[in-house]
Amino acid sequence: MKLAVPDMISNSYFPAEAAVELGFFKAEGLDVALELIFPVDKAYEALRDGAVDFVGGSAHSALAAFPGFHGVKLICAQAQGMYWFLVMHADLKAQRGDIAVVKGRSIGAAPWVDKGLRGLLSAAGIDLTRDKVKIAPVPGAAGAGINFGLTAAKALEERKIDGFWANGMGAEVAVRRGVGTVVLDVRRGDGPKPCFNYTAATIATSDALIARAPDQAAAVVRAIVKTQGALKADMARAAEVGEKLFPSSEAALIAELIRRDLPYYDAALSPAFIAGMTQFARGQGILTGEAPYEHVVATQFAKLWAG
Repeated sequence: MKLAVPDMISNSYFPAEAAVELGFFKAEGLDVALELIFPVDKAYEALRDGAVDFVGGSAHSALAAFPGFHGVKLICAQAQGMYWFLVMHADLKAQRGDIAVVKGRSIGAAPWVDKGLRGLLSAAGIDLTRDKVKIAPVPGAAGAGINFGLTAAKALEERKIDGFWANGMGAEVAVRRGVGTVVLDVRRGDGPKPCFNYTAATIATSDALIARAPDQAAAVVRAIVKTQGALKADMARAAEVGEKLFPSSEAALIAELIRRDLPYYDAALSPAFIAGMTQFARGQGILTGEAPYEHVVATQFAKLWAG
């Protein structure tokens, strides 16, 4: 079986990666291989086309390949909350929470990931046209094998962009290099409160796979839950995964990033989250009409979320 993630050298989809590398999928009787497919809409297209079996990506981005969530289900969360950071160039001397610093600036963001930033800025009273905010792909972030956060940090360092909206690894690298300042960290309370539920890192699969192999889908959920528990119990296991998957410089950072994320390691997909996510999706014009909880979430697996 194949599990696609849109960014591998990252903390964003680490539970899925760790479930492979630490053997939790194998312990559930599954042979699962990781596949990096960037950007996230391409990962979901691969799921739709049967090229992969699961996607560990942003929940709202399933709409890129499954309009109205038809044919796809979220089966569990990897962690709670919108998990991207707004990082601006250090020369701008931005303060934490100062959203107005984006005015007149160019912000790099990946396709579909950018919708989270657009929604956040709109909720905070920023008008992209009036305030001359340019949100666009990061130069150099195209093609197979891209790890977006690291690419964004490099582009910021080279001053090709004024800021970026990307994962915690990209943010940490930019800050440690002295080229970036974290302005917004939505998970930890920055920005308008509803933005927390705009999206989350989830595991998704097709309705067809659930119908064909419900036991395999359930095994994936159990593996993710056990992986979350193992990382909470022993942070050294995060470093073990990083050493297998990441370059040495990023491997040295991952344990600390996962330590910060542990409070959000919960596999549940709550009705409040789905309501917030679908409202955001309607606001971004990627969802029309209602999408009931049971239509978006494979509720038959809910009993497995608590472990």
